[in-house]
Parts: sequence; C-alpha cells; structure tokens
Amino acid sequence: MKVALIGGTFNPLHIGHAMLAETAVRELGYDKVIIVPTFIPPHKMLTNAPSAEDRLGMVRAFCGTSEHFVAEDCEIKRGGVSYTYDTLTFIMNKYGKAVSGRPALIIGQETAAEFDKWYHVDEIVQMADIIIARRHRDNNNVDTTAFENMPAGVYTGGYTSDSIVETFRYPYSMLSNPMMPLSSTEIRARIAEGKSWRYLVPEPVFQYIIERKLYGYK
Repeated sequence: MKVALIGGTFNPLHIGHAMLAETAVRELGYDKVIIVPTFIPPHKMLTNAPSAEDRLGMVRAFCGTSEHFVAEDCEIKRGGVSYTYDTLTFIMNKYGKAVSGRPALIIGQETAAEFDKWYHVDEIVQMADIIIARRHRDNNNVDTTAFENMPAGVYTGGYTSDSIVETFRYPYSMLSNPMMPLSSTEIRARIAEGKSWRYLVPEPVFQYIIERKLYGYK
C-alpha cells in the first residue's frame, strides 16, 4: 500500500486541499492519502480558528467522500505542538508492513520555503519522500488582513516566488497540481463578511460549517 501524508491546520479544508489529495491518488498512484489536522502548529498562531475537534470534523467529513482518503487524529490526540517527525513515526508504527516503500510527505511551496527549520528535518527526509505542491498566492482582491495567521517562533510566514524550489536543499519531486488562487484565510474572510464561498470547499465541509455556524456564518 502506497501512502501519502498531507498535514495542516485545515482551517477550513478547501478544494485546493481536495485537489492535492485527488492528484496524489490519480496521478501519483498512492492508495491512501492520510490527512492530518495539526493540534498546535509550530510555525504559526491560528486566527479565527474553531476547535481542533471541529477542524478534525471537517477533515473527516471530506474523507468520507473517497475510500482513498483517511482522516488521522494522532496530532490532536497527542496534544501540544504538532511535529511531523512524531507523526511520521506514529504512521509507520500504525501501518507497519502494510506500507510499501517510504510514505510521501506532500507540502506546499510556502512550507518548502522554511522546511529547513522543521523539527528533526534531516530525519524526516530519511523517513519520507518529499513532494512539493505548487501554490498560488492571490487572494482575489479580498481583504484578509483580519484573518491572517501570525508566524510563530523562527518562522517568517512564507515565500516570495516560485523560485523557492531552486534553493530547496533536500531531495524532492514537484507535483503538477492545478494552481488555485485560493486560501483558507480568504474563505474565513468570505464567510465572516457574508460573501460567496459555497463552492470553495467540498460539499461535506460546506454542510459542516453551516450546521455548526463556524467562522461567523449567519
């Protein structure tokens, strides 16, 4: 069984995340894409975030749409700051010999820009194949200032151009995923401001948000 991991806050999970998962299955041949919502991210302070349980709930709602997608709650159960090294160790212990080869770790370009700051980064690249997904930075002229997450610790919060992969010093492959001018930050802003957003998230996530009135939905 070929396994890929996608981690993040998923605040909320949107169609860009969904396309990453689908691309990993359809184009890279992964049998399972394990989606792992973080508890406390080491690189940013969350703004306008629902509970970890609700973020996990949105991931579970989406994963119910395909047998290839798996919601993993290990970081939330573990508590504290969530480190990918600990999660990879957990996944390999959980699935054991059922995993063929090394698991893949799919990260975005903005994450790749500061990947060298990660906890036990050298061990991570020995444990997993790194796949970098392309990322579009346009927020469609929506003012997201009040909804931006603040960088934490040594992290600065992103990258400046597509050229970041030229300075990435670890072995990696580039994912030819569709680039969508979309972010969770923009979706949070749209919901709070009463703008259109329904088709920016998978339908189960849309239903979850409106049922629980997350992000100031009215």
